[in-house]
Amino acid sequence: MVGLKKKSADDVKKVFHMLDKDKSGFIEEDELGFILKGFSPDARDLSAKETKMLMAAGDKDGDGKIGVDEFSTLVAES
Repeated sequence: MVGLKKKSADDVKKVFHMLDKDKSGFIEEDELGFILKGFSPDARDLSAKETKMLMAAGDKDGDGKIGVDEFSTLVAES
């Protein structure tokens, strides 16, 4: 995921918290669509299909959102 795999666990958690715009402790589908813009201001939004695929890959417990541990696992598996 955009070079995150080489980052430390603390750095991955910092990125998670930057992407968690509403500070709920989770990345929801609406936040996930803008994930690329968290890395580059001129990046595009994900399509609805891409967002759903990324959510499915990251949401290990099926609750419809990605927690920090799920995000860390997603990064490690990418």
